[in-house]
Amino acid sequence: MFKDYKKEYLMKDIAAGIIVALISIPISMGYAQVAGLPVIYGLYGSLFPVILFGLISSSPQFVFGVDAAPAALVGGTLATMGIASGSAEAMQLVPVITFMTACWLMLFYVLRAGRLVNYISKPVLGGFISGIGCTIILMQVSKLFGGAAGSGEVFQLLYHIAGQFGEFNMLSAAMGVGTVLLVLAMKKAAPKFPMSVVMMVLGALSTAVFHVDKYGVKLLPEVEPGLPHFVMLDFSALFRDGGSHFLDLMMMALTIALVIVSSTLLMTNNYAVKYGYKVQNNREILAYSLSNLLAAFQGCCPLNGSVSRTGMADQFGCKSQVMSLSAGVVMAFVLLFGTGFISYLPVPVLTGIVIAALIGILEFGMAKKLWHADRMEFFIFMGAFLGVLILGTIYGVIIGVVLSFTAVVKRATIPPKAYLGMIPGRDGFYSLARSRNAHSIRNTVVYRFSGSLFFANIDAFQQDIENAASPDVHQIIVDASGIGSVDITAAERLVLINENLRSKGVRFYLTEHVEALNDSLRRLGAGSLVEQGVVRRTISLALRDAGVERPYPLDERDGVHPDARVIEQNDQLAEFEWAFGEEAEARMEELAKEVGRKMSEEDTYNAKDAILEAERNTAWGRIGLFDEEELLDHLKMHLAEIAQQSHHDPHEIEEKIEQRRAVVEQKLQNLNPEALKLLKKHRDELARHYREEKNKADD
Repeated sequence: MFKDYKKEYLMKDIAAGIIVALISIPISMGYAQVAGLPVIYGLYGSLFPVILFGLISSSPQFVFGVDAAPAALVGGTLATMGIASGSAEAMQLVPVITFMTACWLMLFYVLRAGRLVNYISKPVLGGFISGIGCTIILMQVSKLFGGAAGSGEVFQLLYHIAGQFGEFNMLSAAMGVGTVLLVLAMKKAAPKFPMSVVMMVLGALSTAVFHVDKYGVKLLPEVEPGLPHFVMLDFSALFRDGGSHFLDLMMMALTIALVIVSSTLLMTNNYAVKYGYKVQNNREILAYSLSNLLAAFQGCCPLNGSVSRTGMADQFGCKSQVMSLSAGVVMAFVLLFGTGFISYLPVPVLTGIVIAALIGILEFGMAKKLWHADRMEFFIFMGAFLGVLILGTIYGVIIGVVLSFTAVVKRATIPPKAYLGMIPGRDGFYSLARSRNAHSIRNTVVYRFSGSLFFANIDAFQQDIENAASPDVHQIIVDASGIGSVDITAAERLVLINENLRSKGVRFYLTEHVEALNDSLRRLGAGSLVEQGVVRRTISLALRDAGVERPYPLDERDGVHPDARVIEQNDQLAEFEWAFGEEAEARMEELAKEVGRKMSEEDTYNAKDAILEAERNTAWGRIGLFDEEELLDHLKMHLAEIAQQSHHDPHEIEEKIEQRRAVVEQKLQNLNPEALKLLKKHRDELARHYREEKNKADD
């Protein structure tokens, strides 16, 4: 932990530790209540187990302690078993669950199961944590206005909240809801400010000065000062009701252990990547296990990594686990000399602090991002979320894992694929869908399939091949550079595809793949593909075998003969279309606006250099000549805006744009008149589109 430690880190680590300890006081007490324990056990769990974690962990900055997910899982289990929160039975059973969790974690350590985290997708984890967070919020919300905590899943909780309105206290509601709003507002306005600590102090002062308890506001019970003491675990709790809950408790402990490993390791490794250091996953699991083992013998609920408190420590410049040691010292001081304030804390204020913290762990931002980026992953997130919310934690995990497995199968079944062509004057093959200058080779289909071929996707592969085999196609060439393996079903089907195509007079080839694929084909009984020359090292060799010689004859595209196209050089490719696909036009418009803003920032500029300098400083950077020709068209559409922003003469700016266009067109000297006509046509269409959009905006 102290390797390469620098003395200038010390004050930052101590300051971060003090802040973490102060924030942990209200949060850990609240989570202890969620887990069914008296609030003091939240402080116990934030002392020696946290120090032990700091001494073992290979992460220099991650915070470990009493946290939301394990507390909710334990609290939900107690509710299912009919055990009242804070009861003697709860205090007997919770540390046993913590002990079982520690044992599962130790088993993970022995089996070196740190790699398991790689098989839990972020949507599953995000949905699971969000479901737990919402469940706890619903459990706690009635305590904001003077009611009692609820239990169960979403429908039982909503019914419970409605039933608690008979206990409604206006002052409690104002204090609880006000705490939530103030903590969230300050978190957004000043993330470093420990507002939850301030609200805890204000809550205690409201009792000491105004005696809010006399107006029906509930307070936390008194607790005795002193450090935590060791407790003997009573395993008879496992066999309550004749042992009917033993297996359920074992599975719950396993679920908690998986949540601890997955969520904490994922975030620990995220911080490691961010700051360029390495963590030892298995050593981290050992730290989780031993810290939870110590927590069990102090009567605490299971502990987990805290994303919110780690973020706070990071904001205060934490550099090492000296932070955890200093946090432990502060917590020891509180337990020895500061527990008297606990009985002054209003329940709605503490509940508000906990709910605000829980809102921070909700991953709905991830859900929104997934909705726009990948609907399948969005449904995985929602499956795990709704599974936890409606059916319970274990079912949420099962649903999320099943949906993740389905997504993996779907991706393997429908991998990326494309039909390829050539750009005149360039070597190589390009996607016809993403390169407007690419033309297909006459009487030839070049098909790229980027995924291993196996029983689940060979039908789709065959369907694409058969659909492409039109009467004028003489050869079908598969770019198999992305095919790393085949199974026996795919190998046998490839033989049939070849035979069917040959019977129709169409040659079939597999090209560009690794040599090991040929060995697999022979082993799987498809050696005839190798022996008959169906496999070829390159697409060019396959074309040569089919009798197609260089220069390859290319088809017309969109009424344009390939000879009218640009003889492309490296900087003349239509790169934006390749990068953005259907969004290329919109992205070019954004780039034009950005270049326009950069141009307007120049006090003086000469001729083409203004455009070039602005272009270099955009988010994208320099673009090729082909794209620059289109960029100049977009810039002219925004001429008035650029002139207004820069206070330059619009005619002067237009002149400079045209000067640059002349340079670009000079460099594109291989264009013939027909291609120039196409560029002009595109320019006119762009101008017409701009006028139409402007008219709509004016209307």
